Parts: sequence; structure tokens; C-alpha cells
Amino acid sequence: MINSNKITQFIAIFFFIFLLSCGKGLNLPGGDARKFPKDPKKRVEKNLEEGRGFRFNDITTNRGGVFEFASSNELWRASLDTIDFMPLVSVNYSGGIIITDWYSTDENSNESIKISIRFLTNEIRSDALDIKVFNKKCIKQSNCVTSEKQGNINTELKTKILKTAAIYKAEKKLETSKK
Repeated sequence: MINSNKITQFIAIFFFIFLLSCGKGLNLPGGDARKFPKDPKKRVEKNLEEGRGFRFNDITTNRGGVFEFASSNELWRASLDTIDFMPLVSVNYSGGIIITDWYSTDENSNESIKISIRFLTNEIRSDALDIKVFNKKCIKQSNCVTSEKQGNINTELKTKILKTAAIYKAEKKLETSKK
């Protein structure tokens, strides 16, 4: 059986340590009430501005946090906007790749193209993207030849994406400066 004297000693030591932690001896930050506004709403606002707390409203809304979605990346948005007429097979933001499905116009249904865009960096510069365009020519439905297309279309796509991304970045900078 536990001795009641030991329990009393344990409780006394616990309260002694608890009382010591409330004193000035520990110099905890934020302990001086003179440094904070008297109005509780203003204290809460100040703490939230300094990142010392959260509101339950932040959990239910899309505000808060520093995670940036793919829509905030100018290169990503510009690439998707440039090839928005094509059906997509694979889009992986974390992997940095966009792959379209085979696309052909009604005018020439025997020939189709497929585009692969790989992101090498998030910076808007000429070496940020690796674009590959594949061409498929079919004589019959089962007799098709696929090859990588070099030349003008790759350059045009890259130029269009980079110009659009630069515009998006300028708009974002303008928006940020207004706030």
C-alpha cells in the first residue's frame, strides 16, 4: 500500500515546482502585460499577425498557410493555357510534367500530334522547359508511324508559354504591389 506521507510529499513538490514556474525567474517571452493592448480583440489580431495563433475559420476557408498551388506558378498556368485545346493524358504538378493525348483536326484525321512539357525550373527563362512534340501519321487505323517532330513548333510553343508566363508574373507583381 502507498504511504500517504509520500503522496503528500509528491503533491507538495509538484505545487512548489508549479508555483516557481509562474514567477519572474524563468523570463518567459510575452509575460509583461504592459507590452500588449488591453482590448482582447486587438491582442488576438496582433498575435495572429505575428503568427502566434490560429482561428478555426482558417481551417474551413482557403485562407492561411503558405502552400502554393499549381495555379500560382506562372509557367504552369501559361503551359496549360497554351495547350488548353488539347485533351490531357497526364498532368503532374509535383512531378513537373504535362502530357497531352493525341490530337488531330477534322481536316486531317490521319495525322495527329502529342505534346510533352517537362518543367526543369520554376523560373521564367528559356531553359525552364523541355518540350517534345510527337507526330503520328496513319495510312490505315492499324498502320501508324510515330516520330518526334523537331523544329518550328517546339520553338513557337516555348515562346508562347514564356511570353504568357511573363505576363502572368507581371500581373501578379502588380496585384501584390496594390495590396
